[in-house]
Amino acid sequence: MLKSFKTEINPTPEQEVKIRKTIGVCRYVYNFYLAHNRELHEKGEKFMSGKRFSVWLNNEFLPGNPEYGWIKEVSSKSVKKSIEDGCTAFTKFFNHQSKFPKFKKKGKSDVKMYFVKNNPGDCACERHRINIPTLGWVRLKEKGYIPTTKDGWKIKSGTVSQKAGRYYVSALVEIPDAHIANNGSNGIGIDFGLKDFAIISNGKTYKNINKSAGIRKLDKQLRREQKSLSRKYENLKKGETTQKNIQKQKLKVQKLHHRIDNIRKDYINKTIAEIVKTKPSYITIEDLNVSGMMKNRHLSKAVASQKFYEVRTRLKAKCEENGIELRVVDRWYPSSKLCHCCGCIKKDLKLSDRIYRCACGYVADRDYNASLNLRDAVTYEVVNESKRKYVPKAISGIYGCGVYKNL
Repeated sequence: MLKSFKTEINPTPEQEVKIRKTIGVCRYVYNFYLAHNRELHEKGEKFMSGKRFSVWLNNEFLPGNPEYGWIKEVSSKSVKKSIEDGCTAFTKFFNHQSKFPKFKKKGKSDVKMYFVKNNPGDCACERHRINIPTLGWVRLKEKGYIPTTKDGWKIKSGTVSQKAGRYYVSALVEIPDAHIANNGSNGIGIDFGLKDFAIISNGKTYKNINKSAGIRKLDKQLRREQKSLSRKYENLKKGETTQKNIQKQKLKVQKLHHRIDNIRKDYINKTIAEIVKTKPSYITIEDLNVSGMMKNRHLSKAVASQKFYEVRTRLKAKCEENGIELRVVDRWYPSSKLCHCCGCIKKDLKLSDRIYRCACGYVADRDYNASLNLRDAVTYEVVNESKRKYVPKAISGIYGCGVYKNL
């Protein structure tokens, strides 16, 4: 079993230069791979895979262009990984899973320095430091978080990233499969929303962290710093400011973005951990159409701040770790319009109706009613890799005929 551990590091000035240089080369090679395939397509030639491009780059391009020799001054594993990422992006594009790959812009793209264990001494980790190939020993700011190699843990690979002037290492550690106890309690349904972050079928409600006073204060400060940055760009055209002042203001804005993002991620992690600690036999959520919700200009900012995709990803990983079955209901399942008492569908239910009132006399909170319907849904899809089995997946309707699909 592989598990990722991410923490902040404290590199020396020489190590910082090497990290920034490696990230810059990886970004350049990734863009070079995209541009080269675009040129081949315009000429009508065959697409070049990542492996072929790597051979062509080392055996043909670099020997004939010695001015690009700085590409070989960094880790070859990191360069090959950036080419593989470009090939993966093209594969998703050809399979109609994503749009055409975009070029990575300097300072605005999340490019990482990849490393892998080559020799026995590589990727060794102690309580306060970690040995990264091409960098050497790097001090950890959070001591004891990453499992140490002295205790028998093995680090397979990892990445080093930079964000808002800080450096982070993410290590992929091979850990033994833990014995998972049988979860005997009943399942739960979770309805994610904008008014409240999550409403659980057991009656628990988690508030929207973005409405807290702390986040609002930071958002107000962020708007003020962004206006200051915009004015500096206008003054640069007039010759009243310098590029160095703009870089200082950019770092202020990045730090505020990073701080707000960390607060949201911490709240998501704590919420998911608290839900999983109840040890339900299964958890049912809804397949939200996030891309469609983002098209609403009145709700797009609120939807983006809730991080629904990240919530689902972290919940899936946590369920796999604890042996909990994660069920996903189709996005067309009327969880909010369905009466949990009699099963009738209220077609005229509006988004402004926060209390669900049925003709049978059933009255409940709209989101709580939806969570109960999600918990008792009979048509769903199991997304856990460790919990694959035959489950009914409906073709049409709510309680219509279904077929058994091997997930």
